[in-house]
Amino acid sequence: MEPTKMTIIASESIISTSAVNDTIMARMGYTILAVIIGLFSVFGIILNMTVTVVTLKHRQLQQPLNFALVKLAVADLGCATFGGLPTMVTNAMGYFSLGRVGCVLEGFAVAFFGIAGLCSVAIIAVERCMVVCRAVGSVTFQTRHAVAGVVIAWVWSFLWNAPPLFGWGSYELEGVQTSCAPDWYSRNWPMCYFLLCFALPFSVIVISYTRLLLTLRQVTKLKMSEGGSTARAETQVACMVVVMVMAFLLTWLPYAAFALSVILDPNLYIDPVIATVPMYLAKSSTVFNSIIYIFMNRQFREHAVPFLLCGRNPWAAEPAESEEETAVSSVSRSNKVSPS
Repeated sequence: MEPTKMTIIASESIISTSAVNDTIMARMGYTILAVIIGLFSVFGIILNMTVTVVTLKHRQLQQPLNFALVKLAVADLGCATFGGLPTMVTNAMGYFSLGRVGCVLEGFAVAFFGIAGLCSVAIIAVERCMVVCRAVGSVTFQTRHAVAGVVIAWVWSFLWNAPPLFGWGSYELEGVQTSCAPDWYSRNWPMCYFLLCFALPFSVIVISYTRLLLTLRQVTKLKMSEGGSTARAETQVACMVVVMVMAFLLTWLPYAAFALSVILDPNLYIDPVIATVPMYLAKSSTVFNSIIYIFMNRQFREHAVPFLLCGRNPWAAEPAESEEETAVSSVSRSNKVSPS
């Protein structure tokens, strides 16, 4: 079926559909998807609320370098709440039941919070690269820099997700027709959106982390002779960076590849069930981000774990190494950097 016809049918189905669309997938399939997105959403809400509450509760965590992390948690919280939960409900029903207005609002919310979170990851990547690759004192990451980064990310996301609300582009049903997203088949908006909201943050992340890994490798070679503890600390930081990059690629690259494929070839047919997989991977980032970017930070974990486990902390017996003690020493002995 041609994309234009699919779009028309999808738009009409938003209003007229009131029964399980078993022509796309069996009823059990929708139930399974509801359980999957429900788990992602619930855990995403819990973890990201924990990040926000704990940061507001403990003054020692209210540092400029944590602003982008908290902003990422807020974006993921919004994505899980306004995107994940409605998708769980519509999958449980087997059809999209929120109407045309609901489709537009859900599509906007998911895109807005998702791109804002993606831009936050890029800001965190730049911050880590600046801290690790520059000598201490040469670049001072202050509160105004952190606030500026947060504002830029949110405003940038709003500027590129608001146009469909006013007729430039649109939000339509996607995949198995139980959630809404930007209409990638449109001809006048998706390419700009893809380049500036996917390709640009992705390039920033890859360049920043590549430079960071190269710096860590050089430092490891120079410091290997000074003791095993330094080498171990550097290895831990490098592993965390690799996990961050791999998680980003796992959750966002499939969706970006899907969008780019449709933009380049509007006549391309992708099975609805297959098209749903990248969307779910992207939404799963609301859980992965909070675990990787926050709970791999020892300072934050010391407060967050007791908050989640009602005062208990299974990691309390770990060596009391601070973030600075697990930091990487650069070529200059005075240049210490933290993984957060």
